[in-house]
Amino acid sequence: MTTLTKRATVYLKPGLHRALRLKSVETARSLSDIVNEAVQLSLAEDAEDLAAFGERSGEPVISYEAALKELKRHGKL
Repeated sequence: MTTLTKRATVYLKPGLHRALRLKSVETARSLSDIVNEAVQLSLAEDAEDLAAFGERSGEPVISYEAALKELKRHGKL
């Protein structure tokens, strides 16, 4: 099965590029594979965060000031 890919130009800081090259050599993986995995993991984490926000959208909202008062009232601050 052939996987279609798209080409993109990405500019990396020299130190980051060097670290990626070293990881590529140490893991016998291409820079593209490493970057693709990192981006995929980052997007999956964002999706998880959005899902959590969605699940909690029905919860009551409390202001920062009210939360501080509540913590002080219970001796937590």
